[in-house]
Amino acid sequence: MKIIIAGAGRVGFVVAQSLEAEGHDITLIDRDAETIELASNELDVICCLGSATNPDTLREAGVESADIVMAVTESDEINMICALAARRLGAKYIVARIRDPEYLEQQEFLREAIGLSVIVNPEYECAKEISRILRFPSAVRVETFSKGSVEIIDYRVPEGSALNGLNLREVARRFGAKVLVTVVERGAEASIPHGDFVLHGGDKLCLLGEGEEMQRFFSAVGGRRPRIRSVMIMGGSRTSVYLADLLEESGISVTVIDRSRERCNELCDLIPHARVVCGDATRDEVLLEEGIRSADAFVALTGDDGDNIVTAMYAKRCGVGKTVVKVNMRHFSGMLDGENDSMIAPKEIIAQQITSFVRAISNSADWGSVETLHKLAGGQVEALEFKVGEGASCVGVPLCDLKLRRGVLISAIIRGDKTLIPNGLTVIEKGDHAVVVAPAGMLKDINDMTDGET
Repeated sequence: MKIIIAGAGRVGFVVAQSLEAEGHDITLIDRDAETIELASNELDVICCLGSATNPDTLREAGVESADIVMAVTESDEINMICALAARRLGAKYIVARIRDPEYLEQQEFLREAIGLSVIVNPEYECAKEISRILRFPSAVRVETFSKGSVEIIDYRVPEGSALNGLNLREVARRFGAKVLVTVVERGAEASIPHGDFVLHGGDKLCLLGEGEEMQRFFSAVGGRRPRIRSVMIMGGSRTSVYLADLLEESGISVTVIDRSRERCNELCDLIPHARVVCGDATRDEVLLEEGIRSADAFVALTGDDGDNIVTAMYAKRCGVGKTVVKVNMRHFSGMLDGENDSMIAPKEIIAQQITSFVRAISNSADWGSVETLHKLAGGQVEALEFKVGEGASCVGVPLCDLKLRRGVLISAIIRGDKTLIPNGLTVIEKGDHAVVVAPAGMLKDINDMTDGET
């Protein structure tokens, strides 16, 4: 597909990198010469210097023949003007990054007035993921399929865990919960395991199942941690505001610390239910005075990766059981590889969301295209949700008779309000949602699961 991306900053660069790997024809637009030069050196894409709000720049980039235009600059207003111009000039689908809560309250109006196909908001998506993680404090990461009916959770096996030394068949027999281990990370390697795979302490597992089954599993293996009731947030960003609202809805008390007096005054109006403190959370005396030792979780959301990481480490030393850290640079992840640490990269969350949308429209076959996509194991593996259409080759065939490609695992079948962890006798029906795990890039649509005729 021909895709134009307006804005080559952090989000635009990662999205371009992801879609380039998918084999699409990418053109990047940015008005900053240094940013364009960096993208040109790092990516195999066409780079165009200019303003994305200028129709001449859009025409130079080939907007008339573009399948998708993505406006992901730092400015909501520029993104909306770019989107409107691209739609008028003939682009088929429009994606816009819109972050201001006031604009987001008018989502349906904006979709209709501007002709937007998708609105992306990195801060809100980041806040949603953090709130899910805090519901499962034992988890490193939590993602959802089919509007939350199925969850996929990253969990690190502690040394001395009841799971240590068991193969997956024994895990299923001993603990009973309807949870499937879909991926195991051991060191730098990721495996899509079979039943005889033996777990070790330190392994990172991707577990898939319904929320109640997940809770039952963690209780059975001794990995369930007490419910989080109080959270301290460092930084008063948009993400912090969204997160404070989500946590308040769950009955969790929130303290937000920001060093700007002006921003704290704004926060008092934006999140009146939260406790807002003006101070420098990188200073230990501030954290101690504000009760870090009694907090259940600490979330670092400033724009400085170093401050976020170091302060989260200090919070752990103070006895905080769960830390969540926002980072912009993925290479910092090794510093946060503790059992109860979680790392969030908003730009990568949006890259997944956009990649899922692009696959869906580029492979909109009758037999079923991608509904949801999550990258697992550092991008080595993907978990994809397909809505199964009538022409899918898997319909009506027991799974044991499907000639699945090597590495493909059908992890869950969502049928109405029921979630099935399938076995060899399970039969996929038209209208089901199938969650499939496979090596990254292998599956574009559901028929890619099999080697051929069943």
